Amino acid sequence: MNPIKLIQNKQDPLKILCLGAHCDDIEIGLGGTLMMLTASYSIECVHWQVFCSDETRKIEAEKSALIYLNDIGDKIINIMDFRDGFLPYIGYNIKEKFEIIKNDFQPNLIFTHYRNDLHQDHRLLCELTWNTFRNHLILEYEIPKYDGDLGKPNFYVEISPELTERKIELLHNCFKSQSNKQWFDELTFKAIMRIRGMECAAEGGFAEAFYANKLFLE
Repeated sequence: MNPIKLIQNKQDPLKILCLGAHCDDIEIGLGGTLMMLTASYSIECVHWQVFCSDETRKIEAEKSALIYLNDIGDKIINIMDFRDGFLPYIGYNIKEKFEIIKNDFQPNLIFTHYRNDLHQDHRLLCELTWNTFRNHLILEYEIPKYDGDLGKPNFYVEISPELTERKIELLHNCFKSQSNKQWFDELTFKAIMRIRGMECAAEGGFAEAFYANKLFLE
């Protein structure tokens, strides 16, 4: 596999694995990137795996995933019901889920959490991603939060102003249960995308950023 070619050649079909600890993580971390990829690249299939939910949040997450993957014919959406905040303490069960995912699907592009994220659930998923997938392009996404754990990403995806607005609109429309959170608002989501857009000199001003810890050029 040549990950550089994978990104540059839009004719190479993508098989994407999206991993999220919580129901809105994927959308916050890479919602714009997913919309850009769907519009511009050939996508063979997408597996969307979320580990923590309850009854209300599962309904929200399924609604959101179906919107994002509406144009993808081959897709699997799996919203699990592990307890939020407790993933490291039931690591055996989470590891088993990763083994099932690996046996069922061989992606060529994986999105997972940032390894230095201060949320314990996020860190565990990143660790298990790298433990499980050894020959894959893995991009780690970031989630802004109270902990102040944002780092220095090295992989940027420019997001148009239109897709930026659409991403924020979907977050508010799909995840109404989160509207009482002090950080869950347009200013937060647009601010981090504007900062990342500034860092990579994005023409439209906005970007999403990732951590690419291993890239290989053949």
